[in-house]
Amino acid sequence: MALKLLMAILMPCLASAAITCYGDNGQPVDWFIVYKLPHLDRSPEAGMLYMYQDESSGGWLRGASLMNSTASAVGKTLNQLYEPSESQNVAYVLYNDQPPKYSAANGLRGHTKGVVLLDKETGFWLVHSTPHFPPPTDLKYDWPSNAFHNGQSFICVTYPYLQFKDVGTQLMYNTITPYDSSVPDGFSADLPDLHSASMKKQVRSPPWNRQVTLTSAKGKAFLSFAKHANFGDDLYSGWVSEVLKSDLCVQFWLNSRGILPSNCSQAYHTYNAKQIAFDSSANFSSHVDHSKWCVTWSDSPGWACIGDINRDEEEEKRGGGTVCSQDPNVWKSFQILVKDYSKCD
Repeated sequence: MALKLLMAILMPCLASAAITCYGDNGQPVDWFIVYKLPHLDRSPEAGMLYMYQDESSGGWLRGASLMNSTASAVGKTLNQLYEPSESQNVAYVLYNDQPPKYSAANGLRGHTKGVVLLDKETGFWLVHSTPHFPPPTDLKYDWPSNAFHNGQSFICVTYPYLQFKDVGTQLMYNTITPYDSSVPDGFSADLPDLHSASMKKQVRSPPWNRQVTLTSAKGKAFLSFAKHANFGDDLYSGWVSEVLKSDLCVQFWLNSRGILPSNCSQAYHTYNAKQIAFDSSANFSSHVDHSKWCVTWSDSPGWACIGDINRDEEEEKRGGGTVCSQDPNVWKSFQILVKDYSKCD
């Protein structure tokens, strides 16, 4: 009788477990940022180490686990996709312009990578830079073999249900490549653009870019930028720097073709990062860093943004975006990473 009473008390709590970002301590968090380090040495863990921060860390901390573990922030958060839900009333969209290897890449769509998972109360939007990741929901959490060598970036934010109306619209602008999705009727009525994005639909008329303030479950503001291919310009020098009213330094993949040089032709300048360092043991070139982020040079106000698009000629003509935070700790944590950047000619 006592056991039945205890289960009757516990079951509503278990059934109502919220979908959320999970931090490195295994507990729900409002948001987190993860920076996977490049393969920097010959240790068994090389290529799996990461740096971590959330609302309570005050800046970067060493990752508590490894990227391929479900104990990591990214692993535990995404493991909600692979574990049976107490309630099957969920929606999800996994998208990547370089999907898992058994799916075809699509270079004509947006240069975008991310995961959306939600129920009728809350959910998360994870924006990242890792090709062939994560596995579809009929498998289990794993780290792709191609992604050990280079640095990668992740931002996860927990949002209340109705914020996914705007998230869905941003994904329409981004022209995502979904490779695994489910947006049931009960969600699509409330979130029509999320359903449309999951079906590979896109915006059909100008304007070809959209910014929106998204408010997290705990009330923190994030500024989301999303551009369509028809925007026809660099995301950073052609738009973000003007909105944030500051010079920018952008970290992105410097090994692609047609890299755009640093740009000083606008009111606010945009510079390409060349060398990143957390400390003497984690000091590396942007040529081994596939992460996508930018930081304002000005600290008044200071912005840091994490996204999924590069600065190159091809990606001027592709969709993509970035998610920005005006947070002094986050701004400083990224600004101090830039040890060298390309000046304008």
